Order: sequence, then structure tokens, then C-alpha cells
Amino acid sequence: MKLIRFIFVIIVSLFFPTQVYPMDNNENSFIRVLIGDRRPTSNELEKIKKISAKAIVNGSIYQGEIEIWKGKDGYFLIDVVELEDYVKGVVASEVGIHWPEEALKAQAVLARTYAITHIIRNRTRNFYDVTSSVFHQVYRGDESTEETEKAVKETKGQILSYNGEPVIAFYHACSVGSTEDPEEVFGREVPYLKPVNVPSTPSPYTLWEKKISFEMLGKALSMKKIEDIRILSYTKTNRVKELGFSDGKNEKIVKATELRRLLNWSVLPSTMIKSIKIEKDGVIFEGSGYGHGVGMCQWCAFQMAQEGKSYKEILQYFYPGTEITTLNGNN
Repeated sequence: MKLIRFIFVIIVSLFFPTQVYPMDNNENSFIRVLIGDRRPTSNELEKIKKISAKAIVNGSIYQGEIEIWKGKDGYFLIDVVELEDYVKGVVASEVGIHWPEEALKAQAVLARTYAITHIIRNRTRNFYDVTSSVFHQVYRGDESTEETEKAVKETKGQILSYNGEPVIAFYHACSVGSTEDPEEVFGREVPYLKPVNVPSTPSPYTLWEKKISFEMLGKALSMKKIEDIRILSYTKTNRVKELGFSDGKNEKIVKATELRRLLNWSVLPSTMIKSIKIEKDGVIFEGSGYGHGVGMCQWCAFQMAQEGKSYKEILQYFYPGTEITTLNGNN
């Protein structure tokens, strides 16, 4: 029997004695991370083993308390790890580890805020708080460096809040021109997440070109044939809102945000599509930016830090009206 049927491959698992974290208390000092991006379709799972361990999974080292759960979809690994150690891993995984200190601090506050929000939301109703993939925050385990550890230590316990509650800490890799309105992506307005103009950055995704095969597009859209693609509408920030895919007889209208999801996000870097060119064997999309475009632009934070902005100034720019608060032992 295959013990783990993840999308990724477990290369090696090594187990060593390590610190045991509390498992059954509803505390925010630790976080439960589902390793990988494959999520169970049902909460009817059974915990079959718990080991204080370090596990090397697909080249990443996860340490803490490792749980193995079994459900109708197969087996799942949970890494139960101290919150601050998790934040170190997220910062190292999400941005360049040698980025300016203030950009790393801004990312640390957001990573911690995002984690706390999901702990509050999920702890009592699910067997994990977040996944280790882009579905939540990228967490590749213990990959921290001296720079990331310093950024996390100097912001220890700090989260971003609005009216006394942790914010919805959306962020993304790169925007060009301006960030996006959350209503266009997530279907709801958020008072502290309004589109803002952003500086030019050295991001490799300032301009991009992606060729997607007809086979991949057809499979994603459940279409046997695609003869034409039209941009039907734009958002206020000049991102594509809807596209029309025609098989020659009928046209299928698809939201650009949904198309990214159907293509597993990274295939189409963003919805800021500038042009579409149909070729014999596929479609060439040209565009700018990477990610959903809501909240802090990580590459913009890099640029702002390079220009002398503090992490507090960066966060206030992207999340106006919010404040930084510090968790205490009772949070």
C-alpha cells in the first residue's frame, strides 16, 4: 500500500527526537499545516500516527510533531509547528531570503496575521489550519536564513489588525500599475484593501509571455475545440475580467480569475493580460504581474524598502486604516 498519495513525491522521511508541541488545546502558539496542496474531500479522517520528528518531504525539511491521517482520499501529513517557526519558513519560502530587511519584516507580519486568521477560522472545525501550498501560504519547512530569522524575531507576535480584529492578509507577488480590488477576485469589498498605485520594480514578471496548448485549455474548460478567444471585459484596474472561448458555433464565457484556477494558478501568471495570439498548436498570452493582485505586492515592498520605507510604512500603504498589534499569551 502506498502510505502517502500526494501530488508531490516524498523522497525521504527521517525521524529524530524533537520538541513536542501541545496538540489538543485551542491555542495560537502553534499551527497545524497540511503538507502539500491536495486537500481531503471529507472531514471523516482518522489520525493513525503521531511522531515527534523531522520529515524530509520532496527536499523540504518539516520539523515539529508529524501526524499521519487517513481518509477516503488517501493519507495526509500534518506538521504541527510553533507559530514563529512557521512564520520563519513562510518568509523564506514566499520572498527572496536576501531581500531588504524592511520588506522581510512586512512579509513576516503578514504571514503571521494570515496564520492567526486561519487558526481562528479553522481550528475547531478542521484537522488542519492551513496548507503548505499557494492555496494558503507557501511553507517549505525549515528554510530560514539569518536575515529571515532576524526579521521574524524583530516583529515577534506582531499582526495587522482592523477594528481590533486580524485583517484578511491577502498579498501577492507582483502588480504593475496598481493592485486589484478584492471584489473582483473574491467577490467582496474589504475597507482596508482598496487598489493603490504601485512603483516600478525589478520583478521578472513585469512582462511575461506564456504559451498554453489547446489540449490544456480544452481540458481545463471542458471544450473539445477552441477556435477563437476574445477579451470581453476589464476590471477598473485594467485586468481582464471575462474572456469568451468559441468552438466555432458556441461561445463559453469564463471569468479570468476562474481560468487561472482551472489552470492551477501558475500556468497563467495573472489576469493583467495585454494580448492573446492564437497559433496552430496553442495560444500565446502576454501580460504583466503575478498573482491575484490583492493586498501587498511583494516586489513593490522590495522596491519601497530599497527606497528607505519602513515595514510599518509599507503595510500602512497597502492596508490603509489598519494598525499593528502584538499577540499576548491569551490570544
